[in-house]
Amino acid sequence: MDGYGLTRAEILYHLPGHPSLLQLYVWQEYDLAPEFPELKGFLDYWERELEGALHSVCVAHSSLNQLPLKARVPLSRFGDRRNLN
Repeated sequence: MDGYGLTRAEILYHLPGHPSLLQLYVWQEYDLAPEFPELKGFLDYWERELEGALHSVCVAHSSLNQLPLKARVPLSRFGDRRNLN
């Protein structure tokens, strides 16, 4: 399956109650690039259920048949998001 492979996202978010502090959360799952439906679903869940506002997401993806890809992806790439400033 083209584009399917291991995806790692380093998610920086603002700590609830301390918005000036950032915390790192690492998410890893098999996903389909470049749409990343699993990651989009996780980020939707995060915004719906968790308190820490997202700051940024750095995505690395290694297809099963290609060399690894690493890119810093703007949150807007994953759809409309609330104000993250």
